[in-house]
Amino acid sequence: MKRPAALITIAAAGLLLAGAALAQTPAVFKVPFAFKIGTKNPAAGAYALAGVKDNQITLKQEATGKEYLVPFTEKLTPPERAPSGARLVFDEVGDFAPSYTEYVTVYILSEVWVSGTEGYRVHLTKGAHKTKVVAAEAAK
Repeated sequence: MKRPAALITIAAAGLLLAGAALAQTPAVFKVPFAFKIGTKNPAAGAYALAGVKDNQITLKQEATGKEYLVPFTEKLTPPERAPSGARLVFDEVGDFAPSYTEYVTVYILSEVWVSGTEGYRVHLTKGAHKTKVVAAEAAK
């Protein structure tokens, strides 16, 4: 009689550990363009959401391991029908190249959503801009 109960306990513990490991898997975003975070200019590529603490978010570039500390100014309330997954929101603005002869598109990280209900504002663009959203990739 004790053997089936022990197997059930071991199986339940295994499922709990597997669930905890999945919950700790960082969200990964494949950003197809270079962007700005304050004065930093990260390149296009894959970025993992490494954590949120002390009023800053840590984004880690997958290819190099470089970490970007992104201070946030406020927590956000999700809009109705908000996507459920993690996502990065960029403000797409136009700017002149340093030579002033070429008009270029600049992407500025404005919001980081850890989930559909937990979001943070990192930048507020006051002028005209478009919004570009990069959702986290589905876990494999």
